Amino acid sequence: MQLDKKKNLAAKVLKVGKNRVIFVTEHLPEIKDAITRMDIMDLYKSGAIQVREVKGRKKIVKRKNRRRVGKVKRKVNKRKAEYVIITRKLRKYTRGLVRTGAIDKEQNAEIRKQIRSRKFKSKRNLKESLEDL
Repeated sequence: MQLDKKKNLAAKVLKVGKNRVIFVTEHLPEIKDAITRMDIMDLYKSGAIQVREVKGRKKIVKRKNRRRVGKVKRKVNKRKAEYVIITRKLRKYTRGLVRTGAIDKEQNAEIRKQIRSRKFKSKRNLKESLEDL
């Protein structure tokens, strides 16, 4: 007796996998007559259709992470990050000075070289050196 379609329907109605649906052999004629979802639910409630329990498996306990030489994480290139921040800030400031006309392009090129060689420690330091000029 082919009951694959009934098994698929029962699996959908009961919201389990096909492998977990079991038809009780004494009630096979009733199961064969079942057409609607309601019929399947009634058969399940009466015990003609049963659902197998989930087999499951042993829970795996995660091992605690050991902090050794290869696991130590720390900030790399902090110096470079600081350099990038200060350089961008100073270049933006000098760009504004060129736009306003406080310095000309040749002076700007010279100042950019000094910024690149890290002559200025801060924006204030740059302003003070520009006042001396």
